[in-house]
Amino acid sequence: MKSRRLKHTRRRATILTAAAASAVAGVALLPNWNAGASTAAEPQVDAKTKAAFQSLADAVFTDRTNALVDQPRHGGKKALADGFSGKVELSAGIGRTESAARKQLDARKNRLASNGEKYSAGSTKVTLDRTAVKGRTAVVMVTENTTLTYAKVAGGEPGTTGFQARHELTFKADREGSWKVTKIRETGDGYLAVNQLARPMTTTVAAKATNTTPSAPRAAITKRPPAAPKNLTGGAYDYQAMAAYAEKHWTNYNPAYPDFNGAGAGGDCTNFVSQSLKAGGWKHVPGYVYDYTRWFGTADIQSHSFVGVNEWSWFAQNSKRTTSLANVYQLDVGDVLQVDFDKDGSKDHTMIVTSRRNGVPYLTYHSTNTLRRSMTSIISSYPNAAYYAYRT
Repeated sequence: MKSRRLKHTRRRATILTAAAASAVAGVALLPNWNAGASTAAEPQVDAKTKAAFQSLADAVFTDRTNALVDQPRHGGKKALADGFSGKVELSAGIGRTESAARKQLDARKNRLASNGEKYSAGSTKVTLDRTAVKGRTAVVMVTENTTLTYAKVAGGEPGTTGFQARHELTFKADREGSWKVTKIRETGDGYLAVNQLARPMTTTVAAKATNTTPSAPRAAITKRPPAAPKNLTGGAYDYQAMAAYAEKHWTNYNPAYPDFNGAGAGGDCTNFVSQSLKAGGWKHVPGYVYDYTRWFGTADIQSHSFVGVNEWSWFAQNSKRTTSLANVYQLDVGDVLQVDFDKDGSKDHTMIVTSRRNGVPYLTYHSTNTLRRSMTSIISSYPNAAYYAYRT
């Protein structure tokens, strides 16, 4: 996400994969343990316990997804995660936190509906990546894959939007060997999933603007702006190829490039957008990696402008490969959106438009891996951010 100080060469990083692909157990399949006698011995985390960890995590994030759906799957009944009891369950504190989260997401659903967007269905599946146990503490890493189906409000919406997010859950065992979730933390380089509430991470060191670096104007976020038509065919670039690349690799990372997601270097968002632009015809401008007037990226070396948010903006403007749009709703396929979440003057995140329907751009990005999220959804989640819209 953020721009970052980068070495001349880079070591390839690999995306996290699910280390355990066991089927997600439903609430009804939760292992039926007896309470058992009190014991001072450290509890054992066997396969059944790990399956219960996974199943409870699945229930937590399914409840969050259901809060966004116009007609929740559980029909207003008790939340799935609240139904767990016995050897694995929510702590009282996490129970209150998740109840508040669902209420906030329900409010987000209402804001989206007021802006013409609804989800008719949702599906969340959680896989267990790894479990680390020390004494009576278990730290469980999971990957969430969620798909939401767009309801046909105006007609013509894309079929679905989806995202992949990673979470860390901390379980504590009591002296009877019962485990309770005491902490849920989002991991990786971004908090940008539609069912997440935490503010985006902006912890990396950003490149500093100078008097000589180009400054992009902010874009308005009001709906139905003046038309800004884009010629999608017959020009120097293949915008559909940009969109096709992004939608192919939003979770299936291209091994021909390094992966910075979760690498602590600021995320993979701009690297991913640069790859998409390159697939549509942007040519390398070789040179020194620190020079923002250069732009290139391979498996072994990348310019800062290829992978850094602010440096990409400086290159795009200086090279005249982009022009600024006055309003984010003017963005079209192959155009780029950047966000400064805390309005500190340093941009934090880069996304590319892969679809436009009924005057609404839909964006695809890394960190968090996301497919076709609407501009309406992004603005509803981050109404106080500063936005920058680039016509490519």
